[in-house]
Amino acid sequence: MATVVTMPKLGLTMTEGTIEKWLKEEGDKVEKGEPLVCILTEKISYEYESPSSGVLRKTLRGVNEVISITEPIAIIAGAEEDISNLALSQTPAPQMKEERPPDIRAGSIPSEDKRVLASPLAKKIALEKGVDLTKIVGTGPGGRITQDDVLKAAQASGKPSVPVEISAPEVIPVSGIRRTIGQRMSESKKNIPHFYLSIEVEMSKFMELRRQLSESIGKEKGVRVSVTDLLVKVVAHALQKQPLVNSTFEGQHIRLCREINIGVAMAGRDGLIVPVIRRANECSIGEICSRAKDLNQRLQDGTLSLDDVTGGTFTLSNLGMYGIDLFTAIINPPQCVILAVGKVSNKPVAVNDQVVVKPMMWMTLSVDHRILDGKQAAEFLGEIRNLVENPHLLLA
Repeated sequence: MATVVTMPKLGLTMTEGTIEKWLKEEGDKVEKGEPLVCILTEKISYEYESPSSGVLRKTLRGVNEVISITEPIAIIAGAEEDISNLALSQTPAPQMKEERPPDIRAGSIPSEDKRVLASPLAKKIALEKGVDLTKIVGTGPGGRITQDDVLKAAQASGKPSVPVEISAPEVIPVSGIRRTIGQRMSESKKNIPHFYLSIEVEMSKFMELRRQLSESIGKEKGVRVSVTDLLVKVVAHALQKQPLVNSTFEGQHIRLCREINIGVAMAGRDGLIVPVIRRANECSIGEICSRAKDLNQRLQDGTLSLDDVTGGTFTLSNLGMYGIDLFTAIINPPQCVILAVGKVSNKPVAVNDQVVVKPMMWMTLSVDHRILDGKQAAEFLGEIRNLVENPHLLLA
């Protein structure tokens, strides 16, 4: 029996998805549970498995098409099964193509009743040599004007026919996760009034605590405590004292988020992804380490679900492992802040009128000015610094 495959709802907030790539072609056999199509949401790229076994008889939607959930995208049926009526009923209605004005960038302006059919290279050469394309009879397919046609016309008119060497630039298509990142970050910078606060933090006690925890948690859970893991605990603790930072701007309202869900920016195979550690304030450091390790592993394997990357209320981005000292990050909407941290470096600092070497780290908070003013953001960043420099307060 034929199965109509529809755009799946991969998460609670998903309303539409984009077909990034068909993993099977029409006519291919497919087994139930076998990867069928790669679907791009606003968060992740996900390999959707076939809901039934059979033959992929027809793909109803193409690559890069945006489709609402539950809309049909393909038909799976037996090899000899008649699907003509089903295919006809599920095929989307054709859309009218938008009429475009003629291209007049090269040569003279064509008359209204004669449109120039020429290759882009022929148009460029005609423009450089002053050749009127409307007076050339093309020898290419369908009467298309080619490069040779333009050079011959230039030679016949007494103009030098020096071959034009044009080096075509390499073009990399923007698709998949990279396209989604570009869209979301552009919207963030356009719609959110950012301002930035930076502070340098002394890391001696923090790094010593990390070393001690790595020893104990490593023996118990077999995971290493990273700087990022410990910072997740710090941020979650600070958000409990500054609940306004854990909010979103919605129309004419500020919505305080009940849960503290920390998103951690991670580098995936196709770009930056922000998996979420939910209710981080209720987690022990060992639980944070285990969850972060699991999320990162599934990110690299390509098995993250949409729910793994939704619901974040705060984002932490650490580029210290890449040798970055200081940077500013773009807010991940609909959140109102993002914390960017750099590497830990030994630096000379003044302590009691003496110069000593201490491990130091820069932190930069990007802030949505619609929700927070400078004083509020500075107090929050100051709370984070206080917790980092006095990590025993995490136990208070």
